[in-house]
Amino acid sequence: MEAMQILTKYEKNPIIQPKDMPFSCETVYNAGAAKMDEQYVLLLRCGRSDGRSVWGLALSDNGFDFEIHPEPVFSRATEGIFKEAENKGVEDPRVTKIDDTYYIFYSCYSTRGFQIGLAKTKDFLDIQRVALTTAVDYRNCVLFPEKINDMYVRFERPNLTYLGRPGIFISYSPDLIHWGNQQLIMTADSCDIWQDYKIGPGAPPIKTPRGWLNIYHATTATMSGQIYRLGVAVHDLEDPRKVIGRSRRFILAPEAIHERVGYVSNVVFTCGAIPEPDGTIKIYYGGADTVMCVATGEINALIDLAMEDGPDKTVR
Repeated sequence: MEAMQILTKYEKNPIIQPKDMPFSCETVYNAGAAKMDEQYVLLLRCGRSDGRSVWGLALSDNGFDFEIHPEPVFSRATEGIFKEAENKGVEDPRVTKIDDTYYIFYSCYSTRGFQIGLAKTKDFLDIQRVALTTAVDYRNCVLFPEKINDMYVRFERPNLTYLGRPGIFISYSPDLIHWGNQQLIMTADSCDIWQDYKIGPGAPPIKTPRGWLNIYHATTATMSGQIYRLGVAVHDLEDPRKVIGRSRRFILAPEAIHERVGYVSNVVFTCGAIPEPDGTIKIYYGGADTVMCVATGEINALIDLAMEDGPDKTVR
């Protein structure tokens, strides 16, 4: 099964490499993405020499050429309840704007495993921790940009690879802190080899007139490790538990050398995408857990691809 030529990888990828960073890091990847006052914002996961990750900040006027803040803007906590939860670093920020605040779900990495932290900011320089929103062991979450039926909504992935059916769940909250009413809505599909091992949230959902656009990551296991690719699904606007379209074909795969060789080989992985007023989209993704890249495409083309194969039938 081949990737659809539905996304165009930027010809000057990678757009940010460790050598571009003004502070020492060995990897820079898996950035959360947002727009702030017409500027593109990337909240970069930067791997330091001790193996822990911090966040860097990059700004751009065109979405391709970025200037990088001279120092990290967020690092592991040194006090309070977050100190133990983040003792091995802070990873994979995913940014959602609601009203005038940017909310960030991120992976808190510790000797106990992973939990999902919530932070918030208005300028990406002053980032405030809000709460630990899961128990151990959760790997990632993405927040919807508006309430549905007066509740906050998120997609999430507990680490169930060995304990249950790996997949994407949905849950709800009255206050962004306490989450419940969890339901499994998408699973790894054994009919599609590229996504038969595990799947999880990628970029935060994007609202379109045709449904919620969900760009997710998926893997298959090989003799040399997992291969990470991106897939696309569409969810009902009023009830996003309903997957009204899910493509059987991947939309992005590791092909270039900087996507196939690095800290973790054969990986394209997104934590953020930005829809544009002209109907296009910029998908920011990490290559081989080492560098930052971007691909562009048409939102309607992604939705068409997802709708071709109809509703997801993997959850029963």
